[in-house]
Amino acid sequence: MILKIVKYPEPVLQQPGEPVTEFNEELRKLVADMFETTYASQGIGLAAPQVGVSKRVTVIDLSMGKDPAQKLVLINPEITFREGRQYEEEGCLSFPEIREKVARAAKVRIRAQNLEGKWFEMDGEELLSRAFQHEIDHLDGMLFIFRMSGLKRDMVLRRIRKMQREGTW
Repeated sequence: MILKIVKYPEPVLQQPGEPVTEFNEELRKLVADMFETTYASQGIGLAAPQVGVSKRVTVIDLSMGKDPAQKLVLINPEITFREGRQYEEEGCLSFPEIREKVARAAKVRIRAQNLEGKWFEMDGEELLSRAFQHEIDHLDGMLFIFRMSGLKRDMVLRRIRKMQREGTW
């Protein structure tokens, strides 16, 4: 089922997600729906708070559904290592039509649980590193606009307010 993606300034987007403690059918259904929602929105990742669920769950698929082997489910993820720097354009499904450059680590190592609750570690570089950081930020209540320069962020927020007034946000 395709879920409704909430947009900024929805409060759930700026609150840390609750840790997942039950690995059950309800969680598997949420993850399946999150992948379906990601693909329908032509995204590469989605965090549970973006669909109004305050849980530490995120899905990532850089292939956008073309390669099932690339589907990643991260439950209760954390970044354990960062290295280097990249400055690339990012977008966010909770900020439609907004794309701006954001500084991130070039390489990260994450630790997370899978759908069965087993812990694993994984390294990511370039786009995968950026996706890990972006989605884990969502789980921490941090939005990519707050990683922009103050000037860029102010421009984006003005643009959003204008779209809200026009009824297009």
